[in-house]
Amino acid sequence: MPRELKADKIARAAEIERRMFEHYGEGECSLDHTDPFTLTCAVVLSAQCTDAAVNKVTPLLFERFGTPEAMAAASVEEVEEIIHPLGFFHSKARNLVKLAQTVLTEFGGQIPQDMELLQKLPGVGRKTANVVMCQAFGDAQGIAVDTHVFRIAHMLKLAGPSADTPAKTEAALLRIYPKRDWLYINHQWVYFGREYCIARRPKCAECFINDLCPHFAKLQQGK
Repeated sequence: MPRELKADKIARAAEIERRMFEHYGEGECSLDHTDPFTLTCAVVLSAQCTDAAVNKVTPLLFERFGTPEAMAAASVEEVEEIIHPLGFFHSKARNLVKLAQTVLTEFGGQIPQDMELLQKLPGVGRKTANVVMCQAFGDAQGIAVDTHVFRIAHMLKLAGPSADTPAKTEAALLRIYPKRDWLYINHQWVYFGREYCIARRPKCAECFINDLCPHFAKLQQGK
C-alpha cells in the first residue's frame, strides 16, 4: 500500500472520531468513583486488571478508606485484604497508602490538578495522570493509552510500527488529533475495543468504521 500522506491521515482520523462521537458520545469512565481521590485510586488499581474487577473491590475499599486521611492511616495489610482479588495487590496496596500520605503531606489533601505533579504520586504514571486530568478535571493534557487504545491505534495505522510503546503511541495520536478530541478518545476507544475491535476476535465485518480501517481493507484484498 502507498504511504498515507499526513493530511489524509488527519482527515481519516477526524472522520473516525466523528463516527465514534456519533456512536458513543463523550463516552464514560467505566471505573466507579466519587471524586478525584477515589478516581486516582481506582485507576492505580486498574493496572494489569479489568475495570470490572476493580469495581468489585472498590465499594468496600472506599467505604473504609475513601479519603486521603483514612487511606493514609490504613495499614498496607488492611488494604491488601480488600484488594487481594486483583493482580499485583501487594504493590498496589503499598502504593495506595503512600499515595494518600503524599497527597496529605505535599498537596494539602487534594489530588493535584497538574500532569507533572500527579506523576509524583506513588503508582501514578502518565496514563493514570491523563485519565485523572480528563475525567476529574476536564482538562485534557494528552490521551491515556491503555491496552485498548494502543491496539486500536495500530490496527487503524494511526500510529506506525516505530510507536512501540504507549508513550510513543500517544505522541503519534497527539500529532493527528486536535486537543478538543483528547478528552474523549480514551473512553470512546475502550468501549469500541470491547464491542468491535476485540483483541482475539475483532468484529470487522460489523464495524462502523471498517471502510476507514487499513486492517479491514487488507482482509478484503485477501479474499
